[in-house]
Amino acid sequence: MTKEKVLRILREHPDAFVSGASLADRLQLSRTAVWKAIRQLKADGYEIEAVTNQGYRLLSGSDVLSAEGITRYLKHKEEIAPRVFPTLTSTNTVLKSLAAEDAPAGTAVLAAGQTAGRGRLGRSFWSPSASGLYLSLLLRPDLAPADAPRLTSCAAVAAAEAVAELSGRETGIKWVNDVYMDGKKICGILTEAGMDLESGQVSYVVVGIGINLRTPVGGFPEEIRHVAGAAFDGLSVPDLRNRLAARVLDKLADYGADPFSDQLFEAYRKRSFAPGKRITILVPGKEPVQAEALYLNRDYSLQVRLDDGSEQKLASGEVSIRF
Repeated sequence: MTKEKVLRILREHPDAFVSGASLADRLQLSRTAVWKAIRQLKADGYEIEAVTNQGYRLLSGSDVLSAEGITRYLKHKEEIAPRVFPTLTSTNTVLKSLAAEDAPAGTAVLAAGQTAGRGRLGRSFWSPSASGLYLSLLLRPDLAPADAPRLTSCAAVAAAEAVAELSGRETGIKWVNDVYMDGKKICGILTEAGMDLESGQVSYVVVGIGINLRTPVGGFPEEIRHVAGAAFDGLSVPDLRNRLAARVLDKLADYGADPFSDQLFEAYRKRSFAPGKRITILVPGKEPVQAEALYLNRDYSLQVRLDDGSEQKLASGEVSIRF
């Protein structure tokens, strides 16, 4: 599309003016066509300054999620194919439909907002536009069903590392898969698998990641205000959404290629902050149980000591940690 070609040239000259005549000449377009493309880009949210006799320049503060923008930063350009939407129901829901239609591994669905975001245990995931990044990546691993949850660990490490690298702030992982910063949850993960009934193996895995970039206007809803945080409040990171999306997708592809690797386990263990703390084990339909988290096992289960002195291995579920 014309506007994407114009955007590509403006991005080649960050914070510098490119004349309308130069754009028209390079793209073999009329000046009117260039002006219309600029107007469309502004409508999409790009910050473009226009100055008479100088031309147009893309301001570094522009932060618009796009497939072209993500691909610019991707390392795995051949393996990952992003599809970007301003808003949709749920990136996981859309990608699961694509997976059922034989979409290839590496297909990614991303959105700046969701109207029906989903979290673990059937919860909704609040996903307002303009303040978050929501993405899902399709994997087709050669895994037994019992090993599929390892990809959740891959996602937690990928998100935690990517956010830390771009924000310069420390991130941690609350077992099993929530990413925290300064005692607040900034990222949730939902992993869903499809089975091949004939082989009994995993047919596909959709890994969904939602990241709170900034505190939304009016703040977080009352019911999550005590726990929710935003990773980039007070920070100015040029082209944040595209850069972060590319980094998360690249890391998820890397770790997902070998979910049994020592590198992945050590990266997860390094950021996991449950071991050594008092926790509350939360199981739906049962009374909360107090315990001490001891250490992570190699299968990412959490070894705990109950108050009666007995030990237990938590393979799934949820824990609460008081900060």
